[in-house]
Amino acid sequence: MLTSQRRALISARLASDGQIVAGELAQELGLSEDTIRRDLRDMATAGLLKRVHGGALPVTPPLPDLETRQTMSTDVKRRLGRKAAELVRRGQLIFIDGGTTNAELVRALPRDMALTIATHSPAIAALLDKHRAEVILIGGRLYKHSMVATGAAALAAIATLRPDIFFLGATAIHPSHGLSTGDYEEAAIKRAITAQSAETIVLMTEEKFGAVSPHRIAGIEEITALIMPADIAPETSAPYRQKAVRIIEA
Repeated sequence: MLTSQRRALISARLASDGQIVAGELAQELGLSEDTIRRDLRDMATAGLLKRVHGGALPVTPPLPDLETRQTMSTDVKRRLGRKAAELVRRGQLIFIDGGTTNAELVRALPRDMALTIATHSPAIAALLDKHRAEVILIGGRLYKHSMVATGAAALAAIATLRPDIFFLGATAIHPSHGLSTGDYEEAAIKRAITAQSAETIVLMTEEKFGAVSPHRIAGIEEITALIMPADIAPETSAPYRQKAVRIIEA
């Protein structure tokens, strides 16, 4: 098989299966594993895939800026936000991550509900100005792409909190590689909040499934519940339904 044919096959398998296991593909094609690994290395250098231990995964598309994300999948995000709001109880301390889907959660919360909301996102905090909830705004170095605070000051403040629920945002979710995001410091903040929280709940739109971003947040087994669109493709959702995580459809 020519190099171009192998690489076309690898691209097609990534699109259909969501991953490549080098050893399995080498055995299937009757080639050495070194040959497949060399193909994966060259394709990764060309930006065509992301190499991981033992194989490869699809490349996560670059995350659009915040203004663009606010116009994407708005109906789906509203459904996810409303379903997440149903899980919040009066008197709780909840931590809301940044992001446009979590913004829909805030909009769905009853304005007269007495609770405490912590966030490291100025954009999320600004949406709470008409709510009865007490708001704790975590400060630090502003990561402008996501409009969230990061760094040592943010970590120190997070360490003093014990949220009942953390509504976590991520740019990618994969059944084997878990939840991930594109920024090293932002991932560290998300891990810290997860560690402090009694429950971690993730709201995910369909395009984020089966992908991996550069910086790991948590494994699927480390979250309490995953809220996903009810109309998500069955082949997309199936690997997550096999995990020890509560699936909530919206």
